[in-house]
Amino acid sequence: MVEELFAQVSYVDIFNFCVFLVFTICYSYQLYYVFHVLTHKVEPRVAKKNHRYAVVISARNEAAVIGDLIHSIRVNNYPQELIDIFVIADNCTDNTAMVAQRAGAIVFPRFNRQYIGKGYALTYGFKCIKEQYGHNGYEAYFVFDADNVLDVNYFREMNATFDAGAKASTSYRNSKNYDSNWISAGYAVWFLRECKYLSQARLLLNTSCAISGTGFFIAADVIEKAGGWKWHLLTEDIQFSAETILNGEQISYTPTAMLYDEQPITFRDSWNQRFRWAKGFYQVFGRYGWGLAKGIFTNPKGRRFACFDMLMTIAPGMLLTIVALTFNVLVVVFAALGLMTTGVAVATSLSSVFFCVFNYTLIMFAFGVLATFTEWDNINAPTSHKIRYMFTFPAFMLTYIPIALVALVKKAEWTPIAHTISVDVESFSQTQGERKAA
Repeated sequence: MVEELFAQVSYVDIFNFCVFLVFTICYSYQLYYVFHVLTHKVEPRVAKKNHRYAVVISARNEAAVIGDLIHSIRVNNYPQELIDIFVIADNCTDNTAMVAQRAGAIVFPRFNRQYIGKGYALTYGFKCIKEQYGHNGYEAYFVFDADNVLDVNYFREMNATFDAGAKASTSYRNSKNYDSNWISAGYAVWFLRECKYLSQARLLLNTSCAISGTGFFIAADVIEKAGGWKWHLLTEDIQFSAETILNGEQISYTPTAMLYDEQPITFRDSWNQRFRWAKGFYQVFGRYGWGLAKGIFTNPKGRRFACFDMLMTIAPGMLLTIVALTFNVLVVVFAALGLMTTGVAVATSLSSVFFCVFNYTLIMFAFGVLATFTEWDNINAPTSHKIRYMFTFPAFMLTYIPIALVALVKKAEWTPIAHTISVDVESFSQTQGERKAA
């Protein structure tokens, strides 16, 4: 009986220790990221030349917001003759195409019920641009979502990054509806943390960043070499990032180029979106995980740490959390069914479940507090709301656990999310400026 007890307790303890050890080895470097960002500054860039760009926007039933984005591009502090705007009106049933055309964009209507999703829409858009406007000599392509609006200096700042030689760059992703509720605030805080303590750290350390959904450019020669837009997984942005890093190339970051993004405000929309993201991360991991693992030792251009960092980004770390929780819950269930006779193993598993959830919550709270306070002036909300949503952020992140679990077994489809928040970019930027001045 003593030997059986010892064996049961040992297996539980050893398993939980191994999970803890793996997490520590894999993700402790991100704590160094935080330290490095807090102790180093990004050197400003100034462009020697203004370059010519095409803006590519995939829009599906976005009549309520597409005009705001186009307007924010047209009032940008950058020569307008060097920017052409293209909108792919993808399977629209509203007047998105008409609104975009009246706002000054060139519109490509697309109707295809078989190949659905942003990746396929971008493929069609790049093909049309090459065939009809390839003679314009675009040097890079910007990709935005229809619900975005841009800071007035966005293109000037991104142009400086391109002029410095970057082949691709992401930008600072802020929220235009942080203050809607705890769900939109959860998204906003996560993206603020990603920009400040992941992308900026990678920029400072001269490793590669990752494209995050919207607000990025890709050099024209990269698109030309790829034969157009060829990335079609559910998270086409992460797929592009993984493939770029595998090829030994670098994605930059421009912290001074800010865009404002609309976040979901209902849990249903949030679930559907993050479920697609989780499924997409599994897809990218399945396709590129082994290559990135090998790249840690053999990357052809020395981007070995970038391969490791990207692998940790797409690796199902949340899945490891689920496995640990499931293992310990099963120990408790087996004990309740009489299949185990020791209370010590049950107590160990119960404490492990508690500390797993508690530690995850505490870490997310710490990241939320850090991101909120360091980015305080960029958050468009009253002080009381900023403080309140620091406490709801861990709850938002905890909901990723069931999402990641369901994504393992359920098929994901591209589900559109309605965007309805119209923002005047000038007044929004003015509000932000007044908040900083105060």
